[in-house]
Amino acid sequence: MQLYKNNAKTLLATSAVISWLLLLVYVLLNAESKLAGAGVPGVAFPFLSNLLNVVFIVSVFLFQRLHTDMLKGIDFIGYLWNLFSKAGVAAYLSVALYLVYRVYINYAEVEYTLLLHVVYQINFGLLVLFLSKAFYIWRQLLLYHKNKFLQIAWDWFELLLAATLLLTLFNFNYTSYVFLPLLALMGFYILFLCTNLKWVAYLTFNNKSRSLVLLGAILLSCYIFVRFFYNMSDNESLVIDYTDVGFLLLAMLFVGTYTLAAFLVSLFSLPTSSVFEQKSEDLLNFQRLSLSIQQGQSEAQVYDMLVESTIKASDASAAWFDIIRNSDPQVTHVLNINESQIKSIRHLLQAYNIHNMDYINNNLGRNPGFRELTLPWKSMAILPIKTSKHLSGVLYLLKDVEGGFDHETVNVLRTFTSQTTLTIENLRLVSESLQNERYKEELKIATQVQESLNPKTFPTDSWFEISTHSVAAKEVGGDFYDFLQLSESRIAIIIGDVSGKGISAAFHMAQMKGIFHGLMQQDMAPSEFMKQANSALSRCLERTSFITSSLYIIDYRMQGFMFARAGHCHTLYYNSMMDDVFYFKTDGLGLGIIRDDKRYAAHIREMYYDYNPGDVMVIYTDGIVEARSPGNEEYGEDRLQYMLKQTYHLEADDIKYAIINDVNDFTGPDNVYDDQTLLVIKFRPIQQNT
Repeated sequence: MQLYKNNAKTLLATSAVISWLLLLVYVLLNAESKLAGAGVPGVAFPFLSNLLNVVFIVSVFLFQRLHTDMLKGIDFIGYLWNLFSKAGVAAYLSVALYLVYRVYINYAEVEYTLLLHVVYQINFGLLVLFLSKAFYIWRQLLLYHKNKFLQIAWDWFELLLAATLLLTLFNFNYTSYVFLPLLALMGFYILFLCTNLKWVAYLTFNNKSRSLVLLGAILLSCYIFVRFFYNMSDNESLVIDYTDVGFLLLAMLFVGTYTLAAFLVSLFSLPTSSVFEQKSEDLLNFQRLSLSIQQGQSEAQVYDMLVESTIKASDASAAWFDIIRNSDPQVTHVLNINESQIKSIRHLLQAYNIHNMDYINNNLGRNPGFRELTLPWKSMAILPIKTSKHLSGVLYLLKDVEGGFDHETVNVLRTFTSQTTLTIENLRLVSESLQNERYKEELKIATQVQESLNPKTFPTDSWFEISTHSVAAKEVGGDFYDFLQLSESRIAIIIGDVSGKGISAAFHMAQMKGIFHGLMQQDMAPSEFMKQANSALSRCLERTSFITSSLYIIDYRMQGFMFARAGHCHTLYYNSMMDDVFYFKTDGLGLGIIRDDKRYAAHIREMYYDYNPGDVMVIYTDGIVEARSPGNEEYGEDRLQYMLKQTYHLEADDIKYAIINDVNDFTGPDNVYDDQTLLVIKFRPIQQNT
């Protein structure tokens, strides 16, 4: 398509040049014959000159039609400058050329008719070039924001205008009464088209000022060409009179009328341009505030936009903006006012009990307090940025004239502040939402960490059976348990509860797991482990955090276990030999509470106990015994002890399920207020093969 267009433009340019040269040769030959005294020029072929005329005009206009791109953007001043610099200036060149000719013949004191024909033909070419360029640039602007009706109207105008070339081609006189009505209708048609000047409304005050200069220069170009050719039409020495070409007359009528209409509309709309520009700027600023969230702007950027927009909308001569941090105002934006003036105004407003509220005063001079301050401003507007619960900031605007804040201006300012309030609230909600999402993601990771810390399975052994249960009250709890096979017949089991919940609890659990596996590699006794663990945790736990724990080392061969308690829940035990259920009430203090190793050692006791086949040990966290019923009653150690009495003969799994089901029945469904961890260990009878 582009190649076809380029070829067509080349062909049209070639056709235009050739036809113009042939027309020049024809004119010069006829002028020479006329000068030779032959009366009627021997080479006069009117139809030939008309044909060359039409071919030249059509070639230039079609070339410009293809050369002129579609309207891009709203740089209308650029289009006007393009028209003047590439076509309008042709009129001034034609004047210069004719003046040079006149100076030359005056100097030589001889008439050079052939030279006059050359000048006339060059000016004819410049005229057609100017008209074609202006014609299609005006078409672009005329069809700005077009509709179907306007497009059809323009297409018919082009068609009818082109049809007038037939009058020239067949040498009809367009001034004949036969064609005058048609030409008059075309004139009205042109007037109708020239009313489409929507592009002028998009010019700013400065652009309209510039457009008046350019349009005036283009109008002058039209006048120069019209004046030149109508003056030359009386020259009897000329072979061709181009004022007889109706097409050029109508094209000039359209170009000149549209230029004049655009000039007048720009001129008369100039005084109101600033008002529409301000309204447009207000709407644009309002739109920017509305889009602040989608554009990912911060609160500071929104306040920047607010201060800038309100100052422009109100034409304030001074202003400052207070952002509220911890109920205290902090000045973040200042315009033409110093700190002492702000301080004096703020004191006065507080004395009048006017602060952080919507306030308009259009006559500060009548207020004794403001008059004593001797400030240069006479109007003041205070616009808080606040919701029903939260005050974000306060905007102060000052003007040096009375009545500076009229009703419409105040409405615009309040619209800005309302939109800013909404934007700030939405930004905060988005920020909180993102924070919550990040927190959820961190909790998700912490949950995964916690789940990975607690073992999924215990080693199966013929000496004992173990069943575990653990549920967190929140996404990440503080309970943990673990085991370590010390030797073929010895296993260490630890249970604990980290103070606090969430990500920090998961982190401390990981620390405790590392300490457990690190220290127990040395196969130390439970009491020694607690001392070493307390020493290690004292260096990494926060002062407000601690961990309760119990460590059991079960020896299958010795059929006994020893344990130490660091502030953890008492161990519940069923002795099958005595058929008794009881708690091991041993001393112990939580890890990290006392950070002095010697003092802490005094609080740890170690106990050894021989177990019998059928004995049951229940290890748990406080979430079990401190579970609450809907009536706020505590589950308690007695009820747990009772449950073991009722179920000790069952398998470990069944004992666990019985206890958990009883706890759930006690608390009610979905009523877990604290993490619950339960380990049930049941010792089996001695195996014969061991």
